[in-house]
Amino acid sequence: MARPLFTLLACLFAFSFAFAQETPQPGAAGLGDSFYPTLGNGGYDVQHYTLDLTVDMDTNYIDGVATIEATATQSLSSFNLDLIRLNVESVSVNDAAAEFAHDESELTITPQSPLLEGDDFTVTIAYNGSPNPVMVRAMGSQMGWNFRRGRVYVASEPAGAATWFPVNDHPLDKATYTIRVNVETPYVVASNGVLEETIENGDTTTYVWEMRDPMASYLATVQIDEFTLQTDMSESGVPIRNYFPSWLAEEGALAFELQADMLDFFVDTFGPYPYEVYGVVVTDGMLGFALETQTLSLFGRSIIDSAAAGDPLSLSIIAHELAHQWFGDSVSVADWSDIWLNEGFATYASFLWVEHTWGREVLDELIAAYYGFISGNALYEEGNTPEEIEEMLSSISPPGAPTPDTLFNPGVYYRGAITLHALRLEVGDDAFFQIIRMYYDRYQHSNASIEDFVAIAEELSGQELDEFFNAWLYDPRVPDIPQMELRRLF
Repeated sequence: MARPLFTLLACLFAFSFAFAQETPQPGAAGLGDSFYPTLGNGGYDVQHYTLDLTVDMDTNYIDGVATIEATATQSLSSFNLDLIRLNVESVSVNDAAAEFAHDESELTITPQSPLLEGDDFTVTIAYNGSPNPVMVRAMGSQMGWNFRRGRVYVASEPAGAATWFPVNDHPLDKATYTIRVNVETPYVVASNGVLEETIENGDTTTYVWEMRDPMASYLATVQIDEFTLQTDMSESGVPIRNYFPSWLAEEGALAFELQADMLDFFVDTFGPYPYEVYGVVVTDGMLGFALETQTLSLFGRSIIDSAAAGDPLSLSIIAHELAHQWFGDSVSVADWSDIWLNEGFATYASFLWVEHTWGREVLDELIAAYYGFISGNALYEEGNTPEEIEEMLSSISPPGAPTPDTLFNPGVYYRGAITLHALRLEVGDDAFFQIIRMYYDRYQHSNASIEDFVAIAEELSGQELDEFFNAWLYDPRVPDIPQMELRRLF
């Protein structure tokens, strides 16, 4: 008799445990990023955003409806979206009105019926207001929706998407997008992906954009101005569309005339271009940065004068943002602490363009110059005091060890790029380029960590590289590169 009773009790316990596990719970109000733990939200995976916006370009006021298709990754009694300061008018889940609460940045939604793990569901949010950017200390800039003198540019890295639509705002939750924007004529709207339709409504025009490949939310963009569109095609078959302020269109074409060649070179070097189209948009203002917004990189107007004059630094920035389409956009970070995988890779890609254009000797000079900068050797040569040198070097972290407030410091970019060059010297050209191509091929349209890249490097080189990567990515002292002669950067 004891045995059947024990079996019955065990079955009841198992049933109770399973029931408890399936009891709907609130989704986490953050994805647990090591640098920005409150970014994003847990408990679901967004598949597609449809954003319908009407934008008043006189007052910077938007009326929006966001329709979000998602899948529950746990049983949910409620879940969150990120939305900063805009007004929420109504929320429905699967066409049924839902309760909601909205503080300054978190929108908490409680559906009428709980969502079970594996359920597909649709959330519709009607919202409005005057979107404003947020200061991001790591960028030193206002990020998100920026309205300037009758034009709009959107640049959201790492956390500005929530300034203009309800979103699961972390790169781990990529999704596809439909972006429909209605503006007064003659404004033009440029956005991610392919322009599927332009609808004339009399005094207004609606632009319908489709981003059919997965995209991290910080890369979603809307650019509004009186643009002139210029088109091209790379030899590898990628359509290019560039949007320039109308009065700068001629100069813009000259500034970006090498873009198609750069694209073809990166296709040959890294693998097939990840998306249907590429291009750039130049906002009619001064920016302290450029950004690799997916399929449509963003630049300030200063790039036009400098690149059209053949300035090598400006050309390298154009190459840098293009290379991000592979590394940063298609292969995205799993955690913001892995930012070296974006910026170090794109910077070294611009170095590879230098090598392709001007030869290995010029690349070696460039590497030596930046090595002198990040190691401090060049600072001593330039006559800086020890105190000045210490202050300058304190702003340069090892590429694998930035902080949330120094995410985009020179060490991530330049020591990060030299880390890749040192790896190339360590394993040889054949193995190095196999590693880069395999890394892109294995993780395209998804996310990767530094550990993922190191594993591929060891797999394809056949070498134990822990000591190498620990020194280059994490040691405060910059490792030596044998036989490197110091040269000045400028």
